[in-house]
Amino acid sequence: MRLISGFLASLSALTLSGCLYGFAGGGLPPSIKTVAVLPFDNQTPEPTLTQEISRAVREAVEQRLGLRQASETKADAVVRGAITSYNPDVPVAYTGGADRTVDVTRRQVQITVSVEILDQKQGKPLWQRSGLVVKGDYQSGQEAEGRRKALDDLVVNIVDGAQSQW
Repeated sequence: MRLISGFLASLSALTLSGCLYGFAGGGLPPSIKTVAVLPFDNQTPEPTLTQEISRAVREAVEQRLGLRQASETKADAVVRGAITSYNPDVPVAYTGGADRTVDVTRRQVQITVSVEILDQKQGKPLWQRSGLVVKGDYQSGQEAEGRRKALDDLVVNIVDGAQSQW
């Protein structure tokens, strides 16, 4: 009985004292409240990538990082980048038949980008990544699905990178 009473007293003390543990640091500096997402330089033959990537990044910094859009001259931070390669048809899964034929059952979109988030007031990068390869698997004939997954992967990398500044 004494053991149970001691346990309950300890549990009550912990509950009443609250949790003092927490995280500090990380994320963008508090002075960064607005952002300009510049069109990515597209070095690939796929013209629609610039618009798709810019839209995905803009939505991510607004919704996931809580930044407001601003013009480049007025923004606290600027996101800019380059699309250096686009490969929409990388075979990743195969099946073989008895007649020695091979069928590709899954493919992958691969987009290589370089991205930078620049603090305009300080004139220094807050986060940057060169040669970032984002991927999205899809079933044959569904390239748009793989592309959407690759863009989701890009957004996760940018948001995680921006939030992991320690």
